[in-house]
Amino acid sequence: MPHRKVNPVTVLLENMDPNKVDKDRMSGDGDMASVMGFSGFGKKARTFDLDAIFEQTRRTAVERSQRVLEERHRENEGETSHSVSTQKDNAAATFRKQESGSSSDSDSDSDSDSDSGLIGPPVPLPTGQDEDEEELVGPPLPPGYTGSMAHSDDEDDEGGDEDEDNPVKKIPDTHEITLQHGTKTVSALGLDPSGARLVTGGYDYDVRFWDFAGMDQALQAFRSLQPCECHQIKSLQYSITGDVILVVSGNAQAKVLDRDGFNVMECVKGDQYIVDMANTKGHTAMLNGGCWHPKMKEEFMTCSNDGTVRTWDLNSEKKHKSVFKPRSLQGKKVTPTCCTYSRDGKLVAAGCQDGTIQIWDRNLSVHTKFHCRQAHTPGSDTSCLTFSYDGTTLASRGGDDTLKTWDIRNFKKPLNTATGLTSYFPMTDCCFSPDDKLLVTGTSVKKNEGNGKLVFFDRASFQRVYEIEVTNAGVVRCLWHPKLNQIMVGTGNGLAKVYYDPVKSHRGAKLCVVKSKRKERQAETLTQDYIITPHALPMFREARQRSTRKQLEKDRLDPMKSHKPEPPVSGPGRGGRVAAHGGTLSSFIVKNIALDKTDDSNPREAILRHAKEASENPYWVAPAYTETQPEPVFAEEEEEEEEADKEPQWKKRKI
Repeated sequence: MPHRKVNPVTVLLENMDPNKVDKDRMSGDGDMASVMGFSGFGKKARTFDLDAIFEQTRRTAVERSQRVLEERHRENEGETSHSVSTQKDNAAATFRKQESGSSSDSDSDSDSDSDSGLIGPPVPLPTGQDEDEEELVGPPLPPGYTGSMAHSDDEDDEGGDEDEDNPVKKIPDTHEITLQHGTKTVSALGLDPSGARLVTGGYDYDVRFWDFAGMDQALQAFRSLQPCECHQIKSLQYSITGDVILVVSGNAQAKVLDRDGFNVMECVKGDQYIVDMANTKGHTAMLNGGCWHPKMKEEFMTCSNDGTVRTWDLNSEKKHKSVFKPRSLQGKKVTPTCCTYSRDGKLVAAGCQDGTIQIWDRNLSVHTKFHCRQAHTPGSDTSCLTFSYDGTTLASRGGDDTLKTWDIRNFKKPLNTATGLTSYFPMTDCCFSPDDKLLVTGTSVKKNEGNGKLVFFDRASFQRVYEIEVTNAGVVRCLWHPKLNQIMVGTGNGLAKVYYDPVKSHRGAKLCVVKSKRKERQAETLTQDYIITPHALPMFREARQRSTRKQLEKDRLDPMKSHKPEPPVSGPGRGGRVAAHGGTLSSFIVKNIALDKTDDSNPREAILRHAKEASENPYWVAPAYTETQPEPVFAEEEEEEEEADKEPQWKKRKI
């Protein structure tokens, strides 16, 4: 179909024709009105004053802000009446409605047009009072209260800051529980990283396991064992994962137990006839201490009287991992009494009997990295070494009744020294508080001469800021767990005490003190219960107890049940028992010889020994011959014999 060409100028002129345009518009409006169902579609469009709308919105926002500020100001002054604010809210709402109504009436022709002419956010309803009441938490302030909420909050914050600045207020010592380990010294304490289980060891060779979540107020251990037979327990420590326990005792072989006390590993014993201790596979003398690596869960370290510090791997029990040999100034062997890792595990430190503290790089075991020759008095046992949590300070507890702190970067002189801390135990230890601001150690006392104390020192000034009297025996072990914020103490009279604060501490001892003691079942104490049912059927009746006479007669014939004593052995003896008198003449003579204790040195005195008693109390022979028995006449010593005794030796007659 051929297209017809249209001149664009003609089309433009036709569109510009006003009559045609009005006609088309009227027809279009009519069609639109019929479709949409209302009339007046072609009326003049309303115009809006945007500046007035913005000004109205701004005014509303300012009024709301002013109202909120007034409410807060009234709260600070302690005014509890809200009538004024309600009137202001109603007045403001009325004013806003009047303004909105006047603005809409001026530009609209009808009510429907005024309703549809609202542009912008809706006018807020007068609910300012409810919103402010929702912002308030708690009951209204009493009338006449002049303080302010903000001021009290500031005071609380200031008080909290003071508590945070004062480390003494963080010591959890308001409550305590006592765990009875035994009667002898508690020489080892160990707490797993989560704080769920405590393990104690002592001079009585026992290791006891305590579960805080499983205990009640009876505070009984759920397991007790002797892993090292008849050797005192020197040290106990959980690994960083808490699944195994290192047990160091008085023998030469350290043991590793699992959480339930079963044996996992035992270190090998070295050859004591080899001179160079580096060539043996293990220790050859009594152990003094041990600890786990703080980063590697399978490595631990021990020190011994053989003069070595050895590291071990949990997976290879046949031989040690590395050996560190402390040496004196003359190059002679010295005995390490305690050992520890640094917090990052890169350094190994040992305190020795000659008063030195020697520190090695963990990977270089030949020469020491840091060495202090006169850390403590020579000949005294340095009982503990521990690093601070920041890793820059080393604390040492000496057998010379001192506590010292050292900066390992300047290891010549101690930073601080505390004296007069009596120590009678070779494992008296010290530890840092979780915030690293306090240093804790225990003191020892003799029997009936006072109470052992737990002493707290400020790390910076090293002043004795606090102390706790524990018991009437020495304080040996102390442990401040960072997660629980509880202090465990081992004493010299067999007690393990746990100090805690219900507010500052978490879990641990708080779990068991709230549980009441379990009642004993009465059925356990009865041997047999009989339920008497007289009207039951015969098939349900219990059989009558028969006479026990025949059973007693049988038991009487049984020598074991009747406990019949064995008769004396007659004859030569049998069953390992020797006869009473012996069946042969030789045994009779031997027995009489063994029992003959007469002294034949003076036969006259031996005969007359019982003469006086026989004459005064005659019993056998004398009463029968009282009338016919002659009086005994004994020879009297003559004077010649006395003179003969006085003669010189050379005149006496030789026999």
